[in-house]
Amino acid sequence: MPEHPLRLGPAALFKHDHPPIRNVLREHLGSRSTGERIADAVTAGIGSWPFIIVQSVLLFGWIVVNVWLVAYLALHPGAWRAWDPYPFILLNLVLSFQAAYTGPVVMMSQNREAKKDRLMAENDFEVNQKAEREFEVVMDHLAHQDELILDAVHRLEALRAAEPTAEVATKVDEILRRLEAHERRLGELAAKLGAGG
Repeated sequence: MPEHPLRLGPAALFKHDHPPIRNVLREHLGSRSTGERIADAVTAGIGSWPFIIVQSVLLFGWIVVNVWLVAYLALHPGAWRAWDPYPFILLNLVLSFQAAYTGPVVMMSQNREAKKDRLMAENDFEVNQKAEREFEVVMDHLAHQDELILDAVHRLEALRAAEPTAEVATKVDEILRRLEAHERRLGELAAKLGAGG
C-alpha cells in the first residue's frame, strides 16, 4: 500500500469495497418453492413427538380393535368381521404407503437443508475472508503507529541531547525570570502610584 505524504496509516487508506453482509437464512427461506415449503412442513410434522404419539395410538387402536373383532367373531358367529385380521396385512400396506411417500418428502427437505448449509458455509467463508483482511489492515496500522511513536521518541531524545538546545532553554528560563521580576517591580510601582494619588 503506498504511503500517504502526511504519513497516514493503512487504516486511514483502507476502503471497505466489499458488498454488505447478507442474511443467507432469510434469503434461502424466501426463495423456497411451494413444494419445498410443503416438504419442510411434512418433515417437521413427521419428525415430532405429537406425530409419533398419534401414530402409536392409531396403530395400537387398529391392532386392538381387529384382535377384539376376531375374538368376538369366534364367540358370536355372524357378527361384524375384522377388516384386518392378524397378521394385519392391510396395516402393513398402509404403513408401506406412508413410508413410500414420506421418505422422498423427507429427503427433499434434507436436500434443501444441505443446500442451505452449503450457502451458509460459503457466506461464513466470505465473512471470514473480509474479517481477516480488515484484521490485517488493523495490525499493519498498529505497526505503522509504533513506527511513528518510535520516530517521535527518537526525535525528542535527539532534541534533549543537543547542547545548543539546553543553552537556549537556560537563556529562556533566565529571560522569563527577569520578566517576572520586572512585572513584580511594575506592580509595586503601580501600587505606590495608586496609593500616592
